[in-house]
Amino acid sequence: MTAQKTSAWPLSLVYVALVVYASLYPFSDWRNQGIVPWAFLTAPLPKYWTGFDVAINVAGYGPLGFLLALSALRGGSRWRSAWAVTLATLAAALLSLSMEMLQSYLPTRVASNVDFGLNTLGAWLGAATAWSLEKLGAIDHWSRFRERWFVADAHGALVLLALWPVALLFPAPVPLGLGQVLERLEAAVAEALADTPFLAWLPMREVELQPLIPGAELLCVMLGALIPCLLGFCVMRSARRRAAFLVVMMAAGIGVSALSAALSWGPSHAWAWLSLPVRVGLVAGLVLAVLLMPLPRRGCAALLLLALTVHLGLLNQAPTSAYFAQTLQTWEQGRFIRFHGLVQWLGWLWPYVTLVYVLVRLSRAEPKPKMPS
Repeated sequence: MTAQKTSAWPLSLVYVALVVYASLYPFSDWRNQGIVPWAFLTAPLPKYWTGFDVAINVAGYGPLGFLLALSALRGGSRWRSAWAVTLATLAAALLSLSMEMLQSYLPTRVASNVDFGLNTLGAWLGAATAWSLEKLGAIDHWSRFRERWFVADAHGALVLLALWPVALLFPAPVPLGLGQVLERLEAAVAEALADTPFLAWLPMREVELQPLIPGAELLCVMLGALIPCLLGFCVMRSARRRAAFLVVMMAAGIGVSALSAALSWGPSHAWAWLSLPVRVGLVAGLVLAVLLMPLPRRGCAALLLLALTVHLGLLNQAPTSAYFAQTLQTWEQGRFIRFHGLVQWLGWLWPYVTLVYVLVRLSRAEPKPKMPS
């Protein structure tokens, strides 16, 4: 069996990093309780539990088991493929065990043998799903589909596109506006340099940041919708396939934004973010993406670089509104604490990682086109 290129392995590494962050957030006030970290394994079962806790522990490790098993199945080794489900489950279980043991040193977390068991179950279900899909030929079908739709070196773009809807789950200050980090970064640096002479070295703004005017908000939404479309265009083979991809990405962006609003403010407010500038920005992004469909791949990459630069520049010239900061309390407290750690860094870093990816792609020579058989 020959090794096949797959995006499952880099996605699984990203997911491991997110699980670690979500499990150990907020990484503060570590203390030793005077007990061995694996004592939770023999602790009595909890008397009270909720369906939400069960579902989130199973679902949280399901994608990890799926991606790890898929990596083994597509890795080219018959031994690894034969033991894909077992290897993926054991790896995920070891990660869960490590996280639970480390949680015994965090005052805001409680190590739980039930969580460990549910996480392992979720990983096994995910790995078994990957194995079943492989046996049914669904994974091979996806591979052939990818060869027809995307160029051979599309793995990085596919990983970023898969992470984009997840990044949108974190409440954004502007719909589809990912990457607003300047104000938080400045505050973090100022706090770290407090009571030191280096604090005076920081550049000080002469005026405070002002909220975005409706026209700037419209432009941010338009670029936020256009950026993932251009990213896909960079690695797609034909304009006809780009049209179908465009519809899927626009629907995903709108749907996930509505889900984020529903999680933050309640289901009755799922569409409250669709103000007039936002609606016009979405339509403008759709129209512009349609006009750019015939553009060559390198031209799309160049425009994507420009769109990212303008988008981040506009977004980081606006302050984090008090209303937006208030909505984050719903995520940073209570049951959304698990989601908070998983998606907030994606929401902040996704456009910057995409920027680096596009720069690297533009710096390389375009490979000769190879049509799939």
